[in-house]
Amino acid sequence: MILTAPTPSGWFKLLIAACWLVLFALLLRRDVFIATIDLGELAAVRQAEAEEYQSIFFQNAKIGYAINRYQPGPGDDRLLIQEARMKLNIAGTAQTIELKLKATLSSADYLKDFDFSFLSPFYRMQAEGTVTGNRVDYRLTTGTATIRDSLTFSSPPFLATSRRAYLLGEGLKAGEKRRIPWFDPVSLTGKESVLEYRGVESVLINGRMQKLHLFIESFSGIRVSSWLNDSGVVVKEESPAGFVFLKEPKFKALGEAGESDEILSAVSVKTLGTPAGIEGSSIRYRLELPEGGAFDLDGGRQRFTGDILTVTREELPPENTAPACADGAGQLAASPYIQADNRAIRELAGQLSAEVEEPVARVKKLAAWVYENIEKRPVLGLPDAVTTLSTGKGDCNEHAALFAALARAAGIPTRVAAGVTWQRDAFYYHAWNEVCLGENWVSIDTTTNQFPADLTHLRFIVGEIQEQVRIGALLGALTIEPLGSPTAN
Repeated sequence: MILTAPTPSGWFKLLIAACWLVLFALLLRRDVFIATIDLGELAAVRQAEAEEYQSIFFQNAKIGYAINRYQPGPGDDRLLIQEARMKLNIAGTAQTIELKLKATLSSADYLKDFDFSFLSPFYRMQAEGTVTGNRVDYRLTTGTATIRDSLTFSSPPFLATSRRAYLLGEGLKAGEKRRIPWFDPVSLTGKESVLEYRGVESVLINGRMQKLHLFIESFSGIRVSSWLNDSGVVVKEESPAGFVFLKEPKFKALGEAGESDEILSAVSVKTLGTPAGIEGSSIRYRLELPEGGAFDLDGGRQRFTGDILTVTREELPPENTAPACADGAGQLAASPYIQADNRAIRELAGQLSAEVEEPVARVKKLAAWVYENIEKRPVLGLPDAVTTLSTGKGDCNEHAALFAALARAAGIPTRVAAGVTWQRDAFYYHAWNEVCLGENWVSIDTTTNQFPADLTHLRFIVGEIQEQVRIGALLGALTIEPLGSPTAN
């Protein structure tokens, strides 16, 4: 994507908004590719060779399509081949996302192996894995980094098809729920969904009224609505923030996508008023939160009581303050996306901190390097430190991953924080870091060069991509009312 030369505030707003476009990709990927399944009803799901098409809409405008193919595999195995293509309007510039999945399923629909790819401007990734018993071993390649890891489940994992006749075969009554496990290749995690049957309702689709079975699926606080026909085929599916998937004929689904609404409006948060007193020592906010969400609102500089969040500005400790947080040791290790043990990461961290013994000064030097050397550019993809160091570009997610890796390699316990921050006229989703200094976690934002971060950084999540998916529960459901400084009320 070629960006025009925006004002400093302009590129910052674009960057902040782009930070959570990867979340939209995850949500889209979740709807298109993952249809959970009850292991007790697997025998009822056998399908013949088939091909199905979906149109993808955002805010009532078509932005792409999805294709689902089912083919016989070796022996009794089945092949599931899926692809999706979407065009997102980001600040008036179109960016295209392509996702592809090929998976081998056993006769009982257990996952045996998979190959998944994700392509967007400035980013590409490929993940492949095999299953042995209850364990998935995978390799993730971004073009500049290769990440190997494994996941262990309580039972053999599976991928199901987008056909869900097994749900209707269970004879569920309206209001009944099922807890269903699944594996997600895009985030390389295992999750459990709660599926509730809401009964039959009349739905108008393409000018035709249809009686469809409604299911509400909840995972990580995110709610997805699915409408099935009597054969168990998904006719319509709706995600947070206005994404809709509609089963349509091939010629219609593959037709040209139109111009969608600008996506920034979907990643901003409903705000009642403007934050005042952000240069002071503390500020309060009233939050209206969605039901069922799990957030890390209380802790560090934040106190959450009732529906009131109080954020207090941190004071930087003396330069020689050593890390002493009770839970700091766990934030020194390398992870699949924060590769603190990578040779290039360790060498750079060593060079930057070689002549800086004081921990606070070391943090400042590492943060300054990330801020000054990583080009502020939206990147649609899963962020990791090695890829960011190699490409030299990224949004808030890439900044946070690279800084965390460098700081950990330099002996500073560091974690990733995710939430929202204020930019001119709205709160936008954002990611930054927290470093352990003394017994406290102190906020630091290398995207905006703030140490500590200002009082409009409201943390909702602590953790990496597997945890950050919980932010999705806030989309379209969070309201923030700034109340000003406690001393001013």
